[in-house]
Amino acid sequence: MLEPATRAGAVAPFQVMRILERAQALEAAGRDIIHLEVGEPRFPMPAPLLEAARSALASASMGYTPSPGLPALRQAIAGYYSHRYGVDLDPARVIVTPGGSGALQLALAAVLEVGDGVMVTDPGYPCHRHMAALTGAVVHALELDASKGWCPSASALAAQWRPEIRALMVTTPGNPTGAVIEPASMTALYATVRKRGAALIVDETYQGLVYDAQDATALACGEDGLFVVNSFSKYFGLTGWRVGWLVVPPGWSAVAERLAQNLYLAAPTLGQHVALAALAPEVLARLEQRREELRQRRDLLVQALPPAGFSLPAVPEGAFYLFTDLPFAAADALPFAEAVLEGAGVALTPGSDFGAGASAGMLRFAYTEPLPRLQSAVSRLREFVQASAGRDPTAASAMHATVAAWRPTS
Repeated sequence: MLEPATRAGAVAPFQVMRILERAQALEAAGRDIIHLEVGEPRFPMPAPLLEAARSALASASMGYTPSPGLPALRQAIAGYYSHRYGVDLDPARVIVTPGGSGALQLALAAVLEVGDGVMVTDPGYPCHRHMAALTGAVVHALELDASKGWCPSASALAAQWRPEIRALMVTTPGNPTGAVIEPASMTALYATVRKRGAALIVDETYQGLVYDAQDATALACGEDGLFVVNSFSKYFGLTGWRVGWLVVPPGWSAVAERLAQNLYLAAPTLGQHVALAALAPEVLARLEQRREELRQRRDLLVQALPPAGFSLPAVPEGAFYLFTDLPFAAADALPFAEAVLEGAGVALTPGSDFGAGASAGMLRFAYTEPLPRLQSAVSRLREFVQASAGRDPTAASAMHATVAAWRPTS
């Protein structure tokens, strides 16, 4: 029989999708489920963007755009870096892609040979390691430390470096941790990587969603060997429109364009028109209001989750996630997340999706629901923990028994 390719078989499924599927089934059966598992804040689409979509459908061709994207959109993205971050960027270095995932594929395909090493953070966005492995690269983990705010350091990178490593991939703000890499630390990472002749790929998909740190871009560090991934999905809230971009080093635009032509031809045309409208000042002002609301949601959970049994090793400075320990001595996040869904009606993401280290014993909370729903989620979780393990934090065996009882058998 024909077997799947070894590389394809090595790509692990997202456990969160199993949680989401079960949550939707419970909703269909009449249960009220609070969704804190998928990274998609529930905000209405701004009216100017809906109007831009209607206008484009009425007046613009929906045929293919140039593979690097609409010229006006590439120019506008370059202008965005200039106005917001003070970075002078040639629009020719901007390649518009089908979401941030398309940008990641371009960067990895452009840099990696089969057998090259690529270093990714643990915990970190799982697609980083999976996409790198699909190129035939060998993935190495850069372990992050909660006591250091889940941020990678140049010293740790140098200590764990191997000669075969061709690229380092980091994310700021981080998923699942919400950690923000400070500009000085990013500069040190960039210098460490370039000294060894490798590439630095920085995923800035959550850029703009920063609360207690400087909102910066790695493009301020330099140009040579630096690839920056971004997306209109998170800060801009255009998840389903599937538009992102990749900023390549000078001289790499032609390579990226050839790859784009062969991998996906072009990003969705309608989505590009909407993305262009999202960079207008009046829309950006609306998005800043949303950022402030997300800050309020984060602050509520930072205060409320630890008393409910979910300790927070580091307070997130960006994105819309909190990465917490499991209550008491529950050791495995997946069965615990399943139990919480069944018993409390709260959907969470098990930390095992984000790495093989300490992540397995952690949970990701996506604060994507309004404040009243978050308050309800905390109340449900507190009641679940108390019912499972009692009010005595040492009564871990009761928690384990409850988790085992709720775990689906199929």
